[in-house]
Amino acid sequence: MTSAHEVVAAYWAAAEARDWEAFAALLADDVVYHGPQTREEVRGREAYIRFNVEGFRYDWHITVQQIVGEGQHAASWIEFTGQEGTQPGLCFFELADNGKIALITDFWPEPYELPASRAHLVGRY
Repeated sequence: MTSAHEVVAAYWAAAEARDWEAFAALLADDVVYHGPQTREEVRGREAYIRFNVEGFRYDWHITVQQIVGEGQHAASWIEFTGQEGTQPGLCFFELADNGKIALITDFWPEPYELPASRAHLVGRY
């Protein structure tokens, strides 16, 4: 993949398909995920895959509304549909020099408490 836009589009497609192998291939070994509302932080590819697989054990879907990207940066606007209904999300990505996702910062419209189902999968900051 050659552009940040393509990488982020592939990221969301792999997440929606629950294709964790393809998802993992898009991530840097030392990827970092930040969720500012809950102060969640996940470090490393394997931990981030586990966070996604184990932390969301209910039926959910992602609909991409828009992706913008330039150079090694991209942002996406998604609609996340899960057990609480549908809500918009904004996600910012930074790519490493090799084109893999190195940093993800995920914003949701309302602050919320860290769900107990994910507490064992994250550090807090």
